Amino acid sequence: MPSEKSLQNLHVAITGGARGIGGEIARAFVARGATVVIADIDIDIATTTAAELGTAVLARQLDVSDPAAFAAFLDEVEATGGPLDVLVNNAGIMPIGPFLDEPDAITTRTIDIDVRAVLTGTKLAGARFAERGGGHVVNIASVMGTMASPNAATYCAAKFALVGFGQALRQEWRGTGVEITTVCPGFVRTELIAGMRANALMERLAMVDPDAVAKVVVAAVTSGRSGEVYVPKQAELLSKGTGVLPGRLRDFLFRIAGGDKVTNTVNEQARADYRRRVAGAEPAERPFGAGVQRNGEAE
Repeated sequence: MPSEKSLQNLHVAITGGARGIGGEIARAFVARGATVVIADIDIDIATTTAAELGTAVLARQLDVSDPAAFAAFLDEVEATGGPLDVLVNNAGIMPIGPFLDEPDAITTRTIDIDVRAVLTGTKLAGARFAERGGGHVVNIASVMGTMASPNAATYCAAKFALVGFGQALRQEWRGTGVEITTVCPGFVRTELIAGMRANALMERLAMVDPDAVAKVVVAAVTSGRSGEVYVPKQAELLSKGTGVLPGRLRDFLFRIAGGDKVTNTVNEQARADYRRRVAGAEPAERPFGAGVQRNGEAE
């Protein structure tokens, strides 16, 4: 087995790094001696996070859906801090609600952020890494990129795309020194799942804290190998263990386990702030997803 790579003085860029999973990934890299630049559309929160993590962290504003801005961001990162070693494409949004009710603007925004921006960042960083003969791209997908859930069709489509993308590049980049890891977390306890609940079984099988995802990202980079990793480990067993089954049986088992209720049963009051932030707009009279079943809590 190859020895683990040291992260001391590694230069890491993380999109969506202001909070949640991205913030924990930044914290984990800093703890191992890396220097980090966190990029986020919310520069105020990114700046606060960077200040909390210390002088090894810088914050920059970035709309990942703008390819020119993404290229300029990476240029600035390398101009001010030296060659980039790792790019973590973490920025993403998660609209929940019936697909037929989903506004076209939300569908487009999800694909732009969750898919196109990841491909853009991977290409921009990958070109730099290929020229130097080394570097690591980490893309944050989801267990919902390997097994689908109702009322999350666009999100599932986006994450399925990232899983296939990583599998293709793992083969394409073999032997080049450039590595790619696709991380597939379960339901992570962040604002992303605000208003959503899991039963006791799904809590055991698929729920995870953001610091656990960060540990997996750091472990993937220190391994120096491409691959696909799941967190928690039970999520991999759930996904791969049922992946060989006929579709209807797989759907049935998913329902029995309570997986469908995570995205089928939403407390809209608890999710309202996240929906507005994802949409980038002020509250609507009837926000997207308001037709989703409620969990009985006060609205």
